[in-house]
Amino acid sequence: MTPERSPGISRRKFIATTGCAAVGVTTLFSSLINMRAVAAAALDKKAEASGEYKAMVCILLNGGADSHNMLVPRSAEAWGQYAVTRGNLAIPQSEILQLNHNPLNGHSYGVHPLMPEVSDLFNSGKLSFISNVGTLVEPVTKAQYLANNKALPLGLFSHSDQSKHWQTGRPADRKSFGWGGRIADLVQSQNQNNLISMNISLDGSNQFQMGAENVEFSIRPTGTAGISGYGTNNIYHELRDAAINNLLDKEYQDIYEKTYISTLKNAKQGTEALQQALSAQGQLNTSFSSAAFSQKLKTIAEIINARETLGFARQTFFVNFAGWDHHDDTLDSQLTMLPELSKGLAEFNAALEEMGVATGVTTFTISDFGRTLTSNGNGSDHAWGGNMLVMGGSVNGGQIFGDYPLLSMDNEWMLPRGVIIPTTSSTEYMAELALWFGISPSDVGDIFPDIINFTNNPGAYPIGFMNSGI
Repeated sequence: MTPERSPGISRRKFIATTGCAAVGVTTLFSSLINMRAVAAAALDKKAEASGEYKAMVCILLNGGADSHNMLVPRSAEAWGQYAVTRGNLAIPQSEILQLNHNPLNGHSYGVHPLMPEVSDLFNSGKLSFISNVGTLVEPVTKAQYLANNKALPLGLFSHSDQSKHWQTGRPADRKSFGWGGRIADLVQSQNQNNLISMNISLDGSNQFQMGAENVEFSIRPTGTAGISGYGTNNIYHELRDAAINNLLDKEYQDIYEKTYISTLKNAKQGTEALQQALSAQGQLNTSFSSAAFSQKLKTIAEIINARETLGFARQTFFVNFAGWDHHDDTLDSQLTMLPELSKGLAEFNAALEEMGVATGVTTFTISDFGRTLTSNGNGSDHAWGGNMLVMGGSVNGGQIFGDYPLLSMDNEWMLPRGVIIPTTSSTEYMAELALWFGISPSDVGDIFPDIINFTNNPGAYPIGFMNSGI
């Protein structure tokens, strides 16, 4: 299949070359009269009537997290098979933290001993797991995989391809637009802010938030990026700022020069507006640790706290939590990274509850792929199915969704080297989040064309982990 093409230089690539850390909402090539405007108008009326705020926070566990040491079997039979398959990577049964849930296929599960906050969130009904989820074009069994008679995700086991598929929702293609970006194309008009994109990234450009008409607004945990040194009170910077302002105020005829200057202007004005809004808000009482992941979530919480000042009814956020490619030292790496993930999520949830918006914010993880259940001696390698977690007041919490197969090597879903075939597709996972966000079933089918391979009713929540009450 050939990749998407566009004539000449693309709008997205052109903007990318400007070097702006923060960019605006739409391009001058946007059409004001299109079918998406009709759908957006309907969503506008729904949002206006309910006065609701909704945000999705996407956390990419970059590198392929070994999530079978995150969600772990506890019951004797299931843990015994897990321990034999995992070998020196297994978590001792006595150390696994208990999750209070209905038995899944007759078995009980828990979490890594250094994730007590996740255990507490789960047991208090604020977080759930989606088990054995991964990229799929269509359902596939072990026999079908070995016979090579089913469509499979492009570049299976490849970091770049699988990470892209999770962010685009199109595992059969190598598409450019992300599903968060395409959602923004539909609902951006619900926001009153025309300077700042509803897609805010804590880690620069990403596939998830790339839309046809919208791009991410990139910031740093220490504050908005803007133009380095702009507004600094010394003579050098004052002269430099005046020169920048002269360039921005000049009229340009060339379309690329105009687009470049327009992008710079939007970045500058958006940065100033965001800085002012954040400065106007009182400090949250919730404390965040000094870890990088927690500080990113703190920044997101501060922006959400300024949502009314900024005029946002809908937002997406993106965090790239890197460093999960543990071919070596898996257990040692998890000793630091799993607690950081667990503590950051608990702090963020506390901040959302403090603001009274926990029901309107859903935080979820994605990752390139799961890891091999078998050990390579000191770590685990690229595999397929893994476990994701989703948190928020609209989540049907305290549950494990999907199917967590027994982890024996003769399991009907297990491939050589402990590669487990997903029993739940990433498409179903992402489609449910989009439906909760307010996207119509027809638009969900357009964003995730493979959803029809997994459900006969695209309007229903395919997995059931979200509550449609809001």
